[in-house]
Amino acid sequence: MPAAAAAAAPPNPNVLQLAPRLRGLVSFPSSYSSSSPFSNRLRLPRAASMSAEARVPVAPPAHPTYDLKAVINLALSEDAGDRGDVSCLATIPSDVKAEATFIAKEDGVVAGISLADMIFKQVDPSLKVEWFESDGNYVHKGLQFGRVYGCARNIIVAERVVLNFMQRMSGIATMTKAMADAAHPACILETRKTAPGLRLVDKWAVLIGGGKNHRIGLFDMVMIKDNHISVAGGITNAMKFVDRFLAKEKLALPVEVETRTLQEVKDLLEYAAENNTSLTRIMLDNMVVPLGNGDIDVSMLKDAVELINGRFETEASGNVTIDTVKKIGETGVTYISSGALTHSVKALDISLKIDTELALQHSVVLLDTC
Repeated sequence: MPAAAAAAAPPNPNVLQLAPRLRGLVSFPSSYSSSSPFSNRLRLPRAASMSAEARVPVAPPAHPTYDLKAVINLALSEDAGDRGDVSCLATIPSDVKAEATFIAKEDGVVAGISLADMIFKQVDPSLKVEWFESDGNYVHKGLQFGRVYGCARNIIVAERVVLNFMQRMSGIATMTKAMADAAHPACILETRKTAPGLRLVDKWAVLIGGGKNHRIGLFDMVMIKDNHISVAGGITNAMKFVDRFLAKEKLALPVEVETRTLQEVKDLLEYAAENNTSLTRIMLDNMVVPLGNGDIDVSMLKDAVELINGRFETEASGNVTIDTVKKIGETGVTYISSGALTHSVKALDISLKIDTELALQHSVVLLDTC
C-alpha cells in the first residue's frame, strides 16, 4: 500500500533541536521537481507492485508517557555524535539527489514501514517515500518493496536508523506470524522482555505480525507473580490484597495471577467462588513439561484448563517454542505468551541501496559546472 509521498517542506525543527551539531549533518533542499530524471527509475517488477496486499495500517500500542518521536531523535542523535556524518560531508555535495531502493535479503514479514516514514520525515520532510508493500505483508528474498528519493546526504543519514528499526521489527513480526499461525485457536502474546527503550516498537511489531499485546508495562494490568505470592504469604492472600487495593483506589484494571501447580489453581478458584473478585485471567506457568525425546507433556496444562472451565481467561507460559506452540494451543488455553518473540529475535535482513548510475550522473553534472 503506497504511502503518501511527503511534499517539499521546510526543515523539521525537531531534527534541528536534537543538537546544534545536527545542522552540519542534515541539509534540507528547499524543493525539487517531481519531473526529476530520478523519478520513475525504480527497477521494480510490475508484478511485485501489483501483488502487494492492501492492509489497514496497524497503529502502535497506546502508552501514557512513551514518546516515539523522542526515541527516533535519540537514535539519530547517537549516530550524529558531535560532528555529524563526516563520511557524507566529505564525499557527497549537499545538493546531490539520489534514489534508494529497499530490498528484502530474505523471506519474512515486513514491519516498520510506518515507523520508517516517521524517521524520514523527521530527518528531511522533503524526501519522497513510496512503498509497494504494507506492514504485515510477506516479502520474498530479492523483492524491491519501497524507494526513497531526495537529498542523498539525508537518505544516508536516515538509512541505518531506518534499517535498524525495520530489521528488528520485521524479525519480531516474522516469528510472531509463525507462532500465531501454529498456536491457533489460542492467541499468541509477547511479554515485557523487550529491548530497553524500545517497548512500544517491539510490541508494535508483534501486532503487525498477527499477535496480541500482553500488558504494556507495570501500570495497565495487575499481574501477581511468584515473588508477589511469596511475599504476600500465599496465592489467596495475594488475591485478597489485590481486591482490597483496587476497591480502595477505585481502579478497574484486568488482573492476572500466576499459578504453578494444580493446587494453586484450585485455591484461586475457591477464593473466586467465595468472593466478589477482580480476577480476569489465570496464568498456567511451566505446566508444559519437556520430555527427553524432544516432545512435551501438556497433561497438567489440560487438567488446569478443565478445572477453570471457562470461568476465567487462561494463559500458558513457559517452554513455548515454535516447535511446541501448536500442541500447547490445542489444550484449550486462551493465550500463549512467549518472551522469545522479543528477547532473542533474529533480525530480518533488509538493505537500502542507492541507484549508483543516477547518483553518478548527477555528480558528474555538478563537477562539470564547478
